[in-house]
Amino acid sequence: MDSTTWVGATAKQIARAVRRGDASATQVVADHLEQIAISDPALGAFRVVRGGEAITEAEKVDDQEDLANLPLAGVPVAVKENTAVAGLPTWHGSAAARTAEVEEEDHEVVRRLRGAGAVVVGVTKMPEMGLWAVTDDETGPTRNPWDLDRTPGGSSGGSAAAVAAGLVPIAQGNDGLGSIRIPAACCGLVGLKPGRGVVPVGFGDKDWFGLTENGVLTTTVADAALGFSVLAGQAPAKLVEPAKLRIGVSLRSPVAGVKPDEPNVSAVSTASKLLVQAGHDTVTADPRYPNGVALGVLATWFAGAYVNSEGLDVRSLQPRTRNHIRLGKAAMRAGLVRQKQRDAWRERSIQFFADRSIDLLLTPALATAPPPAVRYSAESWRKNMWANASYAPYAAPWNFAGLPAIVIPVGFRPDGLPLAVQIVGPPDSELLLLAVAGQFEVLNPWQRHALV
Repeated sequence: MDSTTWVGATAKQIARAVRRGDASATQVVADHLEQIAISDPALGAFRVVRGGEAITEAEKVDDQEDLANLPLAGVPVAVKENTAVAGLPTWHGSAAARTAEVEEEDHEVVRRLRGAGAVVVGVTKMPEMGLWAVTDDETGPTRNPWDLDRTPGGSSGGSAAAVAAGLVPIAQGNDGLGSIRIPAACCGLVGLKPGRGVVPVGFGDKDWFGLTENGVLTTTVADAALGFSVLAGQAPAKLVEPAKLRIGVSLRSPVAGVKPDEPNVSAVSTASKLLVQAGHDTVTADPRYPNGVALGVLATWFAGAYVNSEGLDVRSLQPRTRNHIRLGKAAMRAGLVRQKQRDAWRERSIQFFADRSIDLLLTPALATAPPPAVRYSAESWRKNMWANASYAPYAAPWNFAGLPAIVIPVGFRPDGLPLAVQIVGPPDSELLLLAVAGQFEVLNPWQRHALV
């Protein structure tokens, strides 16, 4: 971190300094707004930047007499554009899908962030209706700070790009089929998808039949734990060194015909060695991904688009989205979207940990490098489907099961892009996942920001 600016500081560092009076929230926010103005034109991470409003809100933080109970005092945060921020419309990644009126109230997770002392500096871009693992629209693609020719992933791509570039230390995202973890892997960040029912979702019938969870993207495990505790309405998490664990390791892809490339295989190997170095045991443990579950994931994904399109002029949506909606309507009519199937897969997934006597499961985060940063929104539905399935197959089964999962950086590809792994746990294992991630960070520290 440059000593003349708070850009690059962690959320914990900023909040501690503001609580102690060593920094003002106003100056911290001003520093980050200045950096956004410099860097975001090349990245396209933000839909809207709340310049004057953010400064006013930072001044109100500074005016508070007691900052001791604000775990995010003065911390600039970004919010994904499908999450309501009072005074702004909600875009959903699309001019055609945005809400016509500005929101009167914050979404509950935004309310909790503000209640912890955070200042919302803007809302970040996502693909239309959050359907894709790449982020772009008619204005062009959002770009990966590590390589501007690559995507930051999706659908929380703008949030990930903003954090990786140091434009904010923490950003909210949500994850329906990997939309926090995939961008975290693309951008070298920590991304935790909480388990079902731990953090408020509150999207009503737009939560993809219960697959979607809210979370944060950060550059450190400590910030991830802090952000998680705020969103979950818990006291700031104190991570405890875990006892010796038995951790399953699997390279098996949930998508038939897709295998991890050599760098991602190497990332899992590196992670396995780090786990052993931390005192844990690792064993091969391949989950079975039945064809029925794969079809159920697809049907639910399609149907989520159909349900979310109600009340919209579908003709004004992108061609790839319209095709998704058509398939979703057919899936609903055919009865392919079934709570019973999701419940069965959840029970089977929980039983997998018991049957293999494992505490956690390690997998690749991605199968290949992030795709190019191009306008996928102008490409065919078929091309979009293949681009998504071939590079990011490992996240979706755990949304379908409602289990917590975290992505952790472990190094770099030969081309300089970040490498990452995913660790999945049984219900209520969020703090354990964060604790193990903390061991990774101590044993194998990562570069926190790309040099844009």
